[in-house]
Amino acid sequence: MASVKALVQSQDLKSLPSDYAHFKDSQKSIVAGPEVSLPVIDFSLLSSTNPDERAKVIEDLGKACEEWGFFMVVNHGIPENLINSLFNVCNEFFDMPEEEKLKFETTNPLYPVMVRSGSTIHDKSNQTVLFWRDYLRFFVHPEFYCPDKPQDFRDLISEYSQRTRDLACKLLQGISQSLGMEEDYIQKAMDLDHGTQIFAANYYPPCPQPELAIGIPPHTDHGLLTFLLQNGVGGLEIQHEGQWFHVNALPNSIFVNTADQLEVLSNGKYKSVWHRAVVNNEKTRITLVVPNGPSPDTIVTPAAPLLREAPAAYGPMKYMEYVNVQRVTRLHEKPLLDRLKLH
Repeated sequence: MASVKALVQSQDLKSLPSDYAHFKDSQKSIVAGPEVSLPVIDFSLLSSTNPDERAKVIEDLGKACEEWGFFMVVNHGIPENLINSLFNVCNEFFDMPEEEKLKFETTNPLYPVMVRSGSTIHDKSNQTVLFWRDYLRFFVHPEFYCPDKPQDFRDLISEYSQRTRDLACKLLQGISQSLGMEEDYIQKAMDLDHGTQIFAANYYPPCPQPELAIGIPPHTDHGLLTFLLQNGVGGLEIQHEGQWFHVNALPNSIFVNTADQLEVLSNGKYKSVWHRAVVNNEKTRITLVVPNGPSPDTIVTPAAPLLREAPAAYGPMKYMEYVNVQRVTRLHEKPLLDRLKLH
């Protein structure tokens, strides 16, 4: 399949091709939500030698997970030049000839490296609809995979994945304590030394009729924590208290959202939040996304210390089985997380 990028460049599009018109049948268009400010977590305070400062940021972290499921991390220690280089090299990847990128095209969601365009879905009437995006996705842990082009891609991804793994581990230590558990409880229970980490780059070209299209429809993520960076072009929207809100990032911050396995692990205290990507008709948006999850064979259940206060609200499931089932679930079907609920 030709990429969305190639489609935009091949002709002067004045209207959206019907295959991409996500809202054509329901006679409604996507309406951008009002903007909202997310909680901000100063990552450096998690290493503070001042016990009051550290206790306060752990409390703030727990509150952000419970009330929002989305927050921004500042002072995270990942060099700005590394992030800029990553955006540049990902842009180079999407600029490569179609035949180079198509070497990685696959429909297998668990294939180590994959490139897709349009991301076919089926709506309630079983009609095929395409997303307005191209993407590259590959596993970087526990085994490391990466395309060999462009030059420097592998080295940059290797450094970024290591730094984000360290960031996830430290945040999960704080989250573990915010739940009243030992600092290393999540680390051990989820076997994070062998944790699953994926790198994805999403490319959203300008869209002639953005109100009819969707970059990524509403969804929750399957792991523990997901990190997202964007190239200065907004498009992330989250659902909060039943309403959609547009969120913009602070300079040098990373979006973090709690995902399905953290909801299960916290026995429902921390919710996995619905979010989506909307598109625009002016600028290309690129996002770099890193989902961090348990090890592939970990059977995820509510944390034992939390079951002293309430019965288990979710049944057990092996993490990689969860990923596999979620990938093939149709959008209008009940989310897998709901199927695991016991009450």
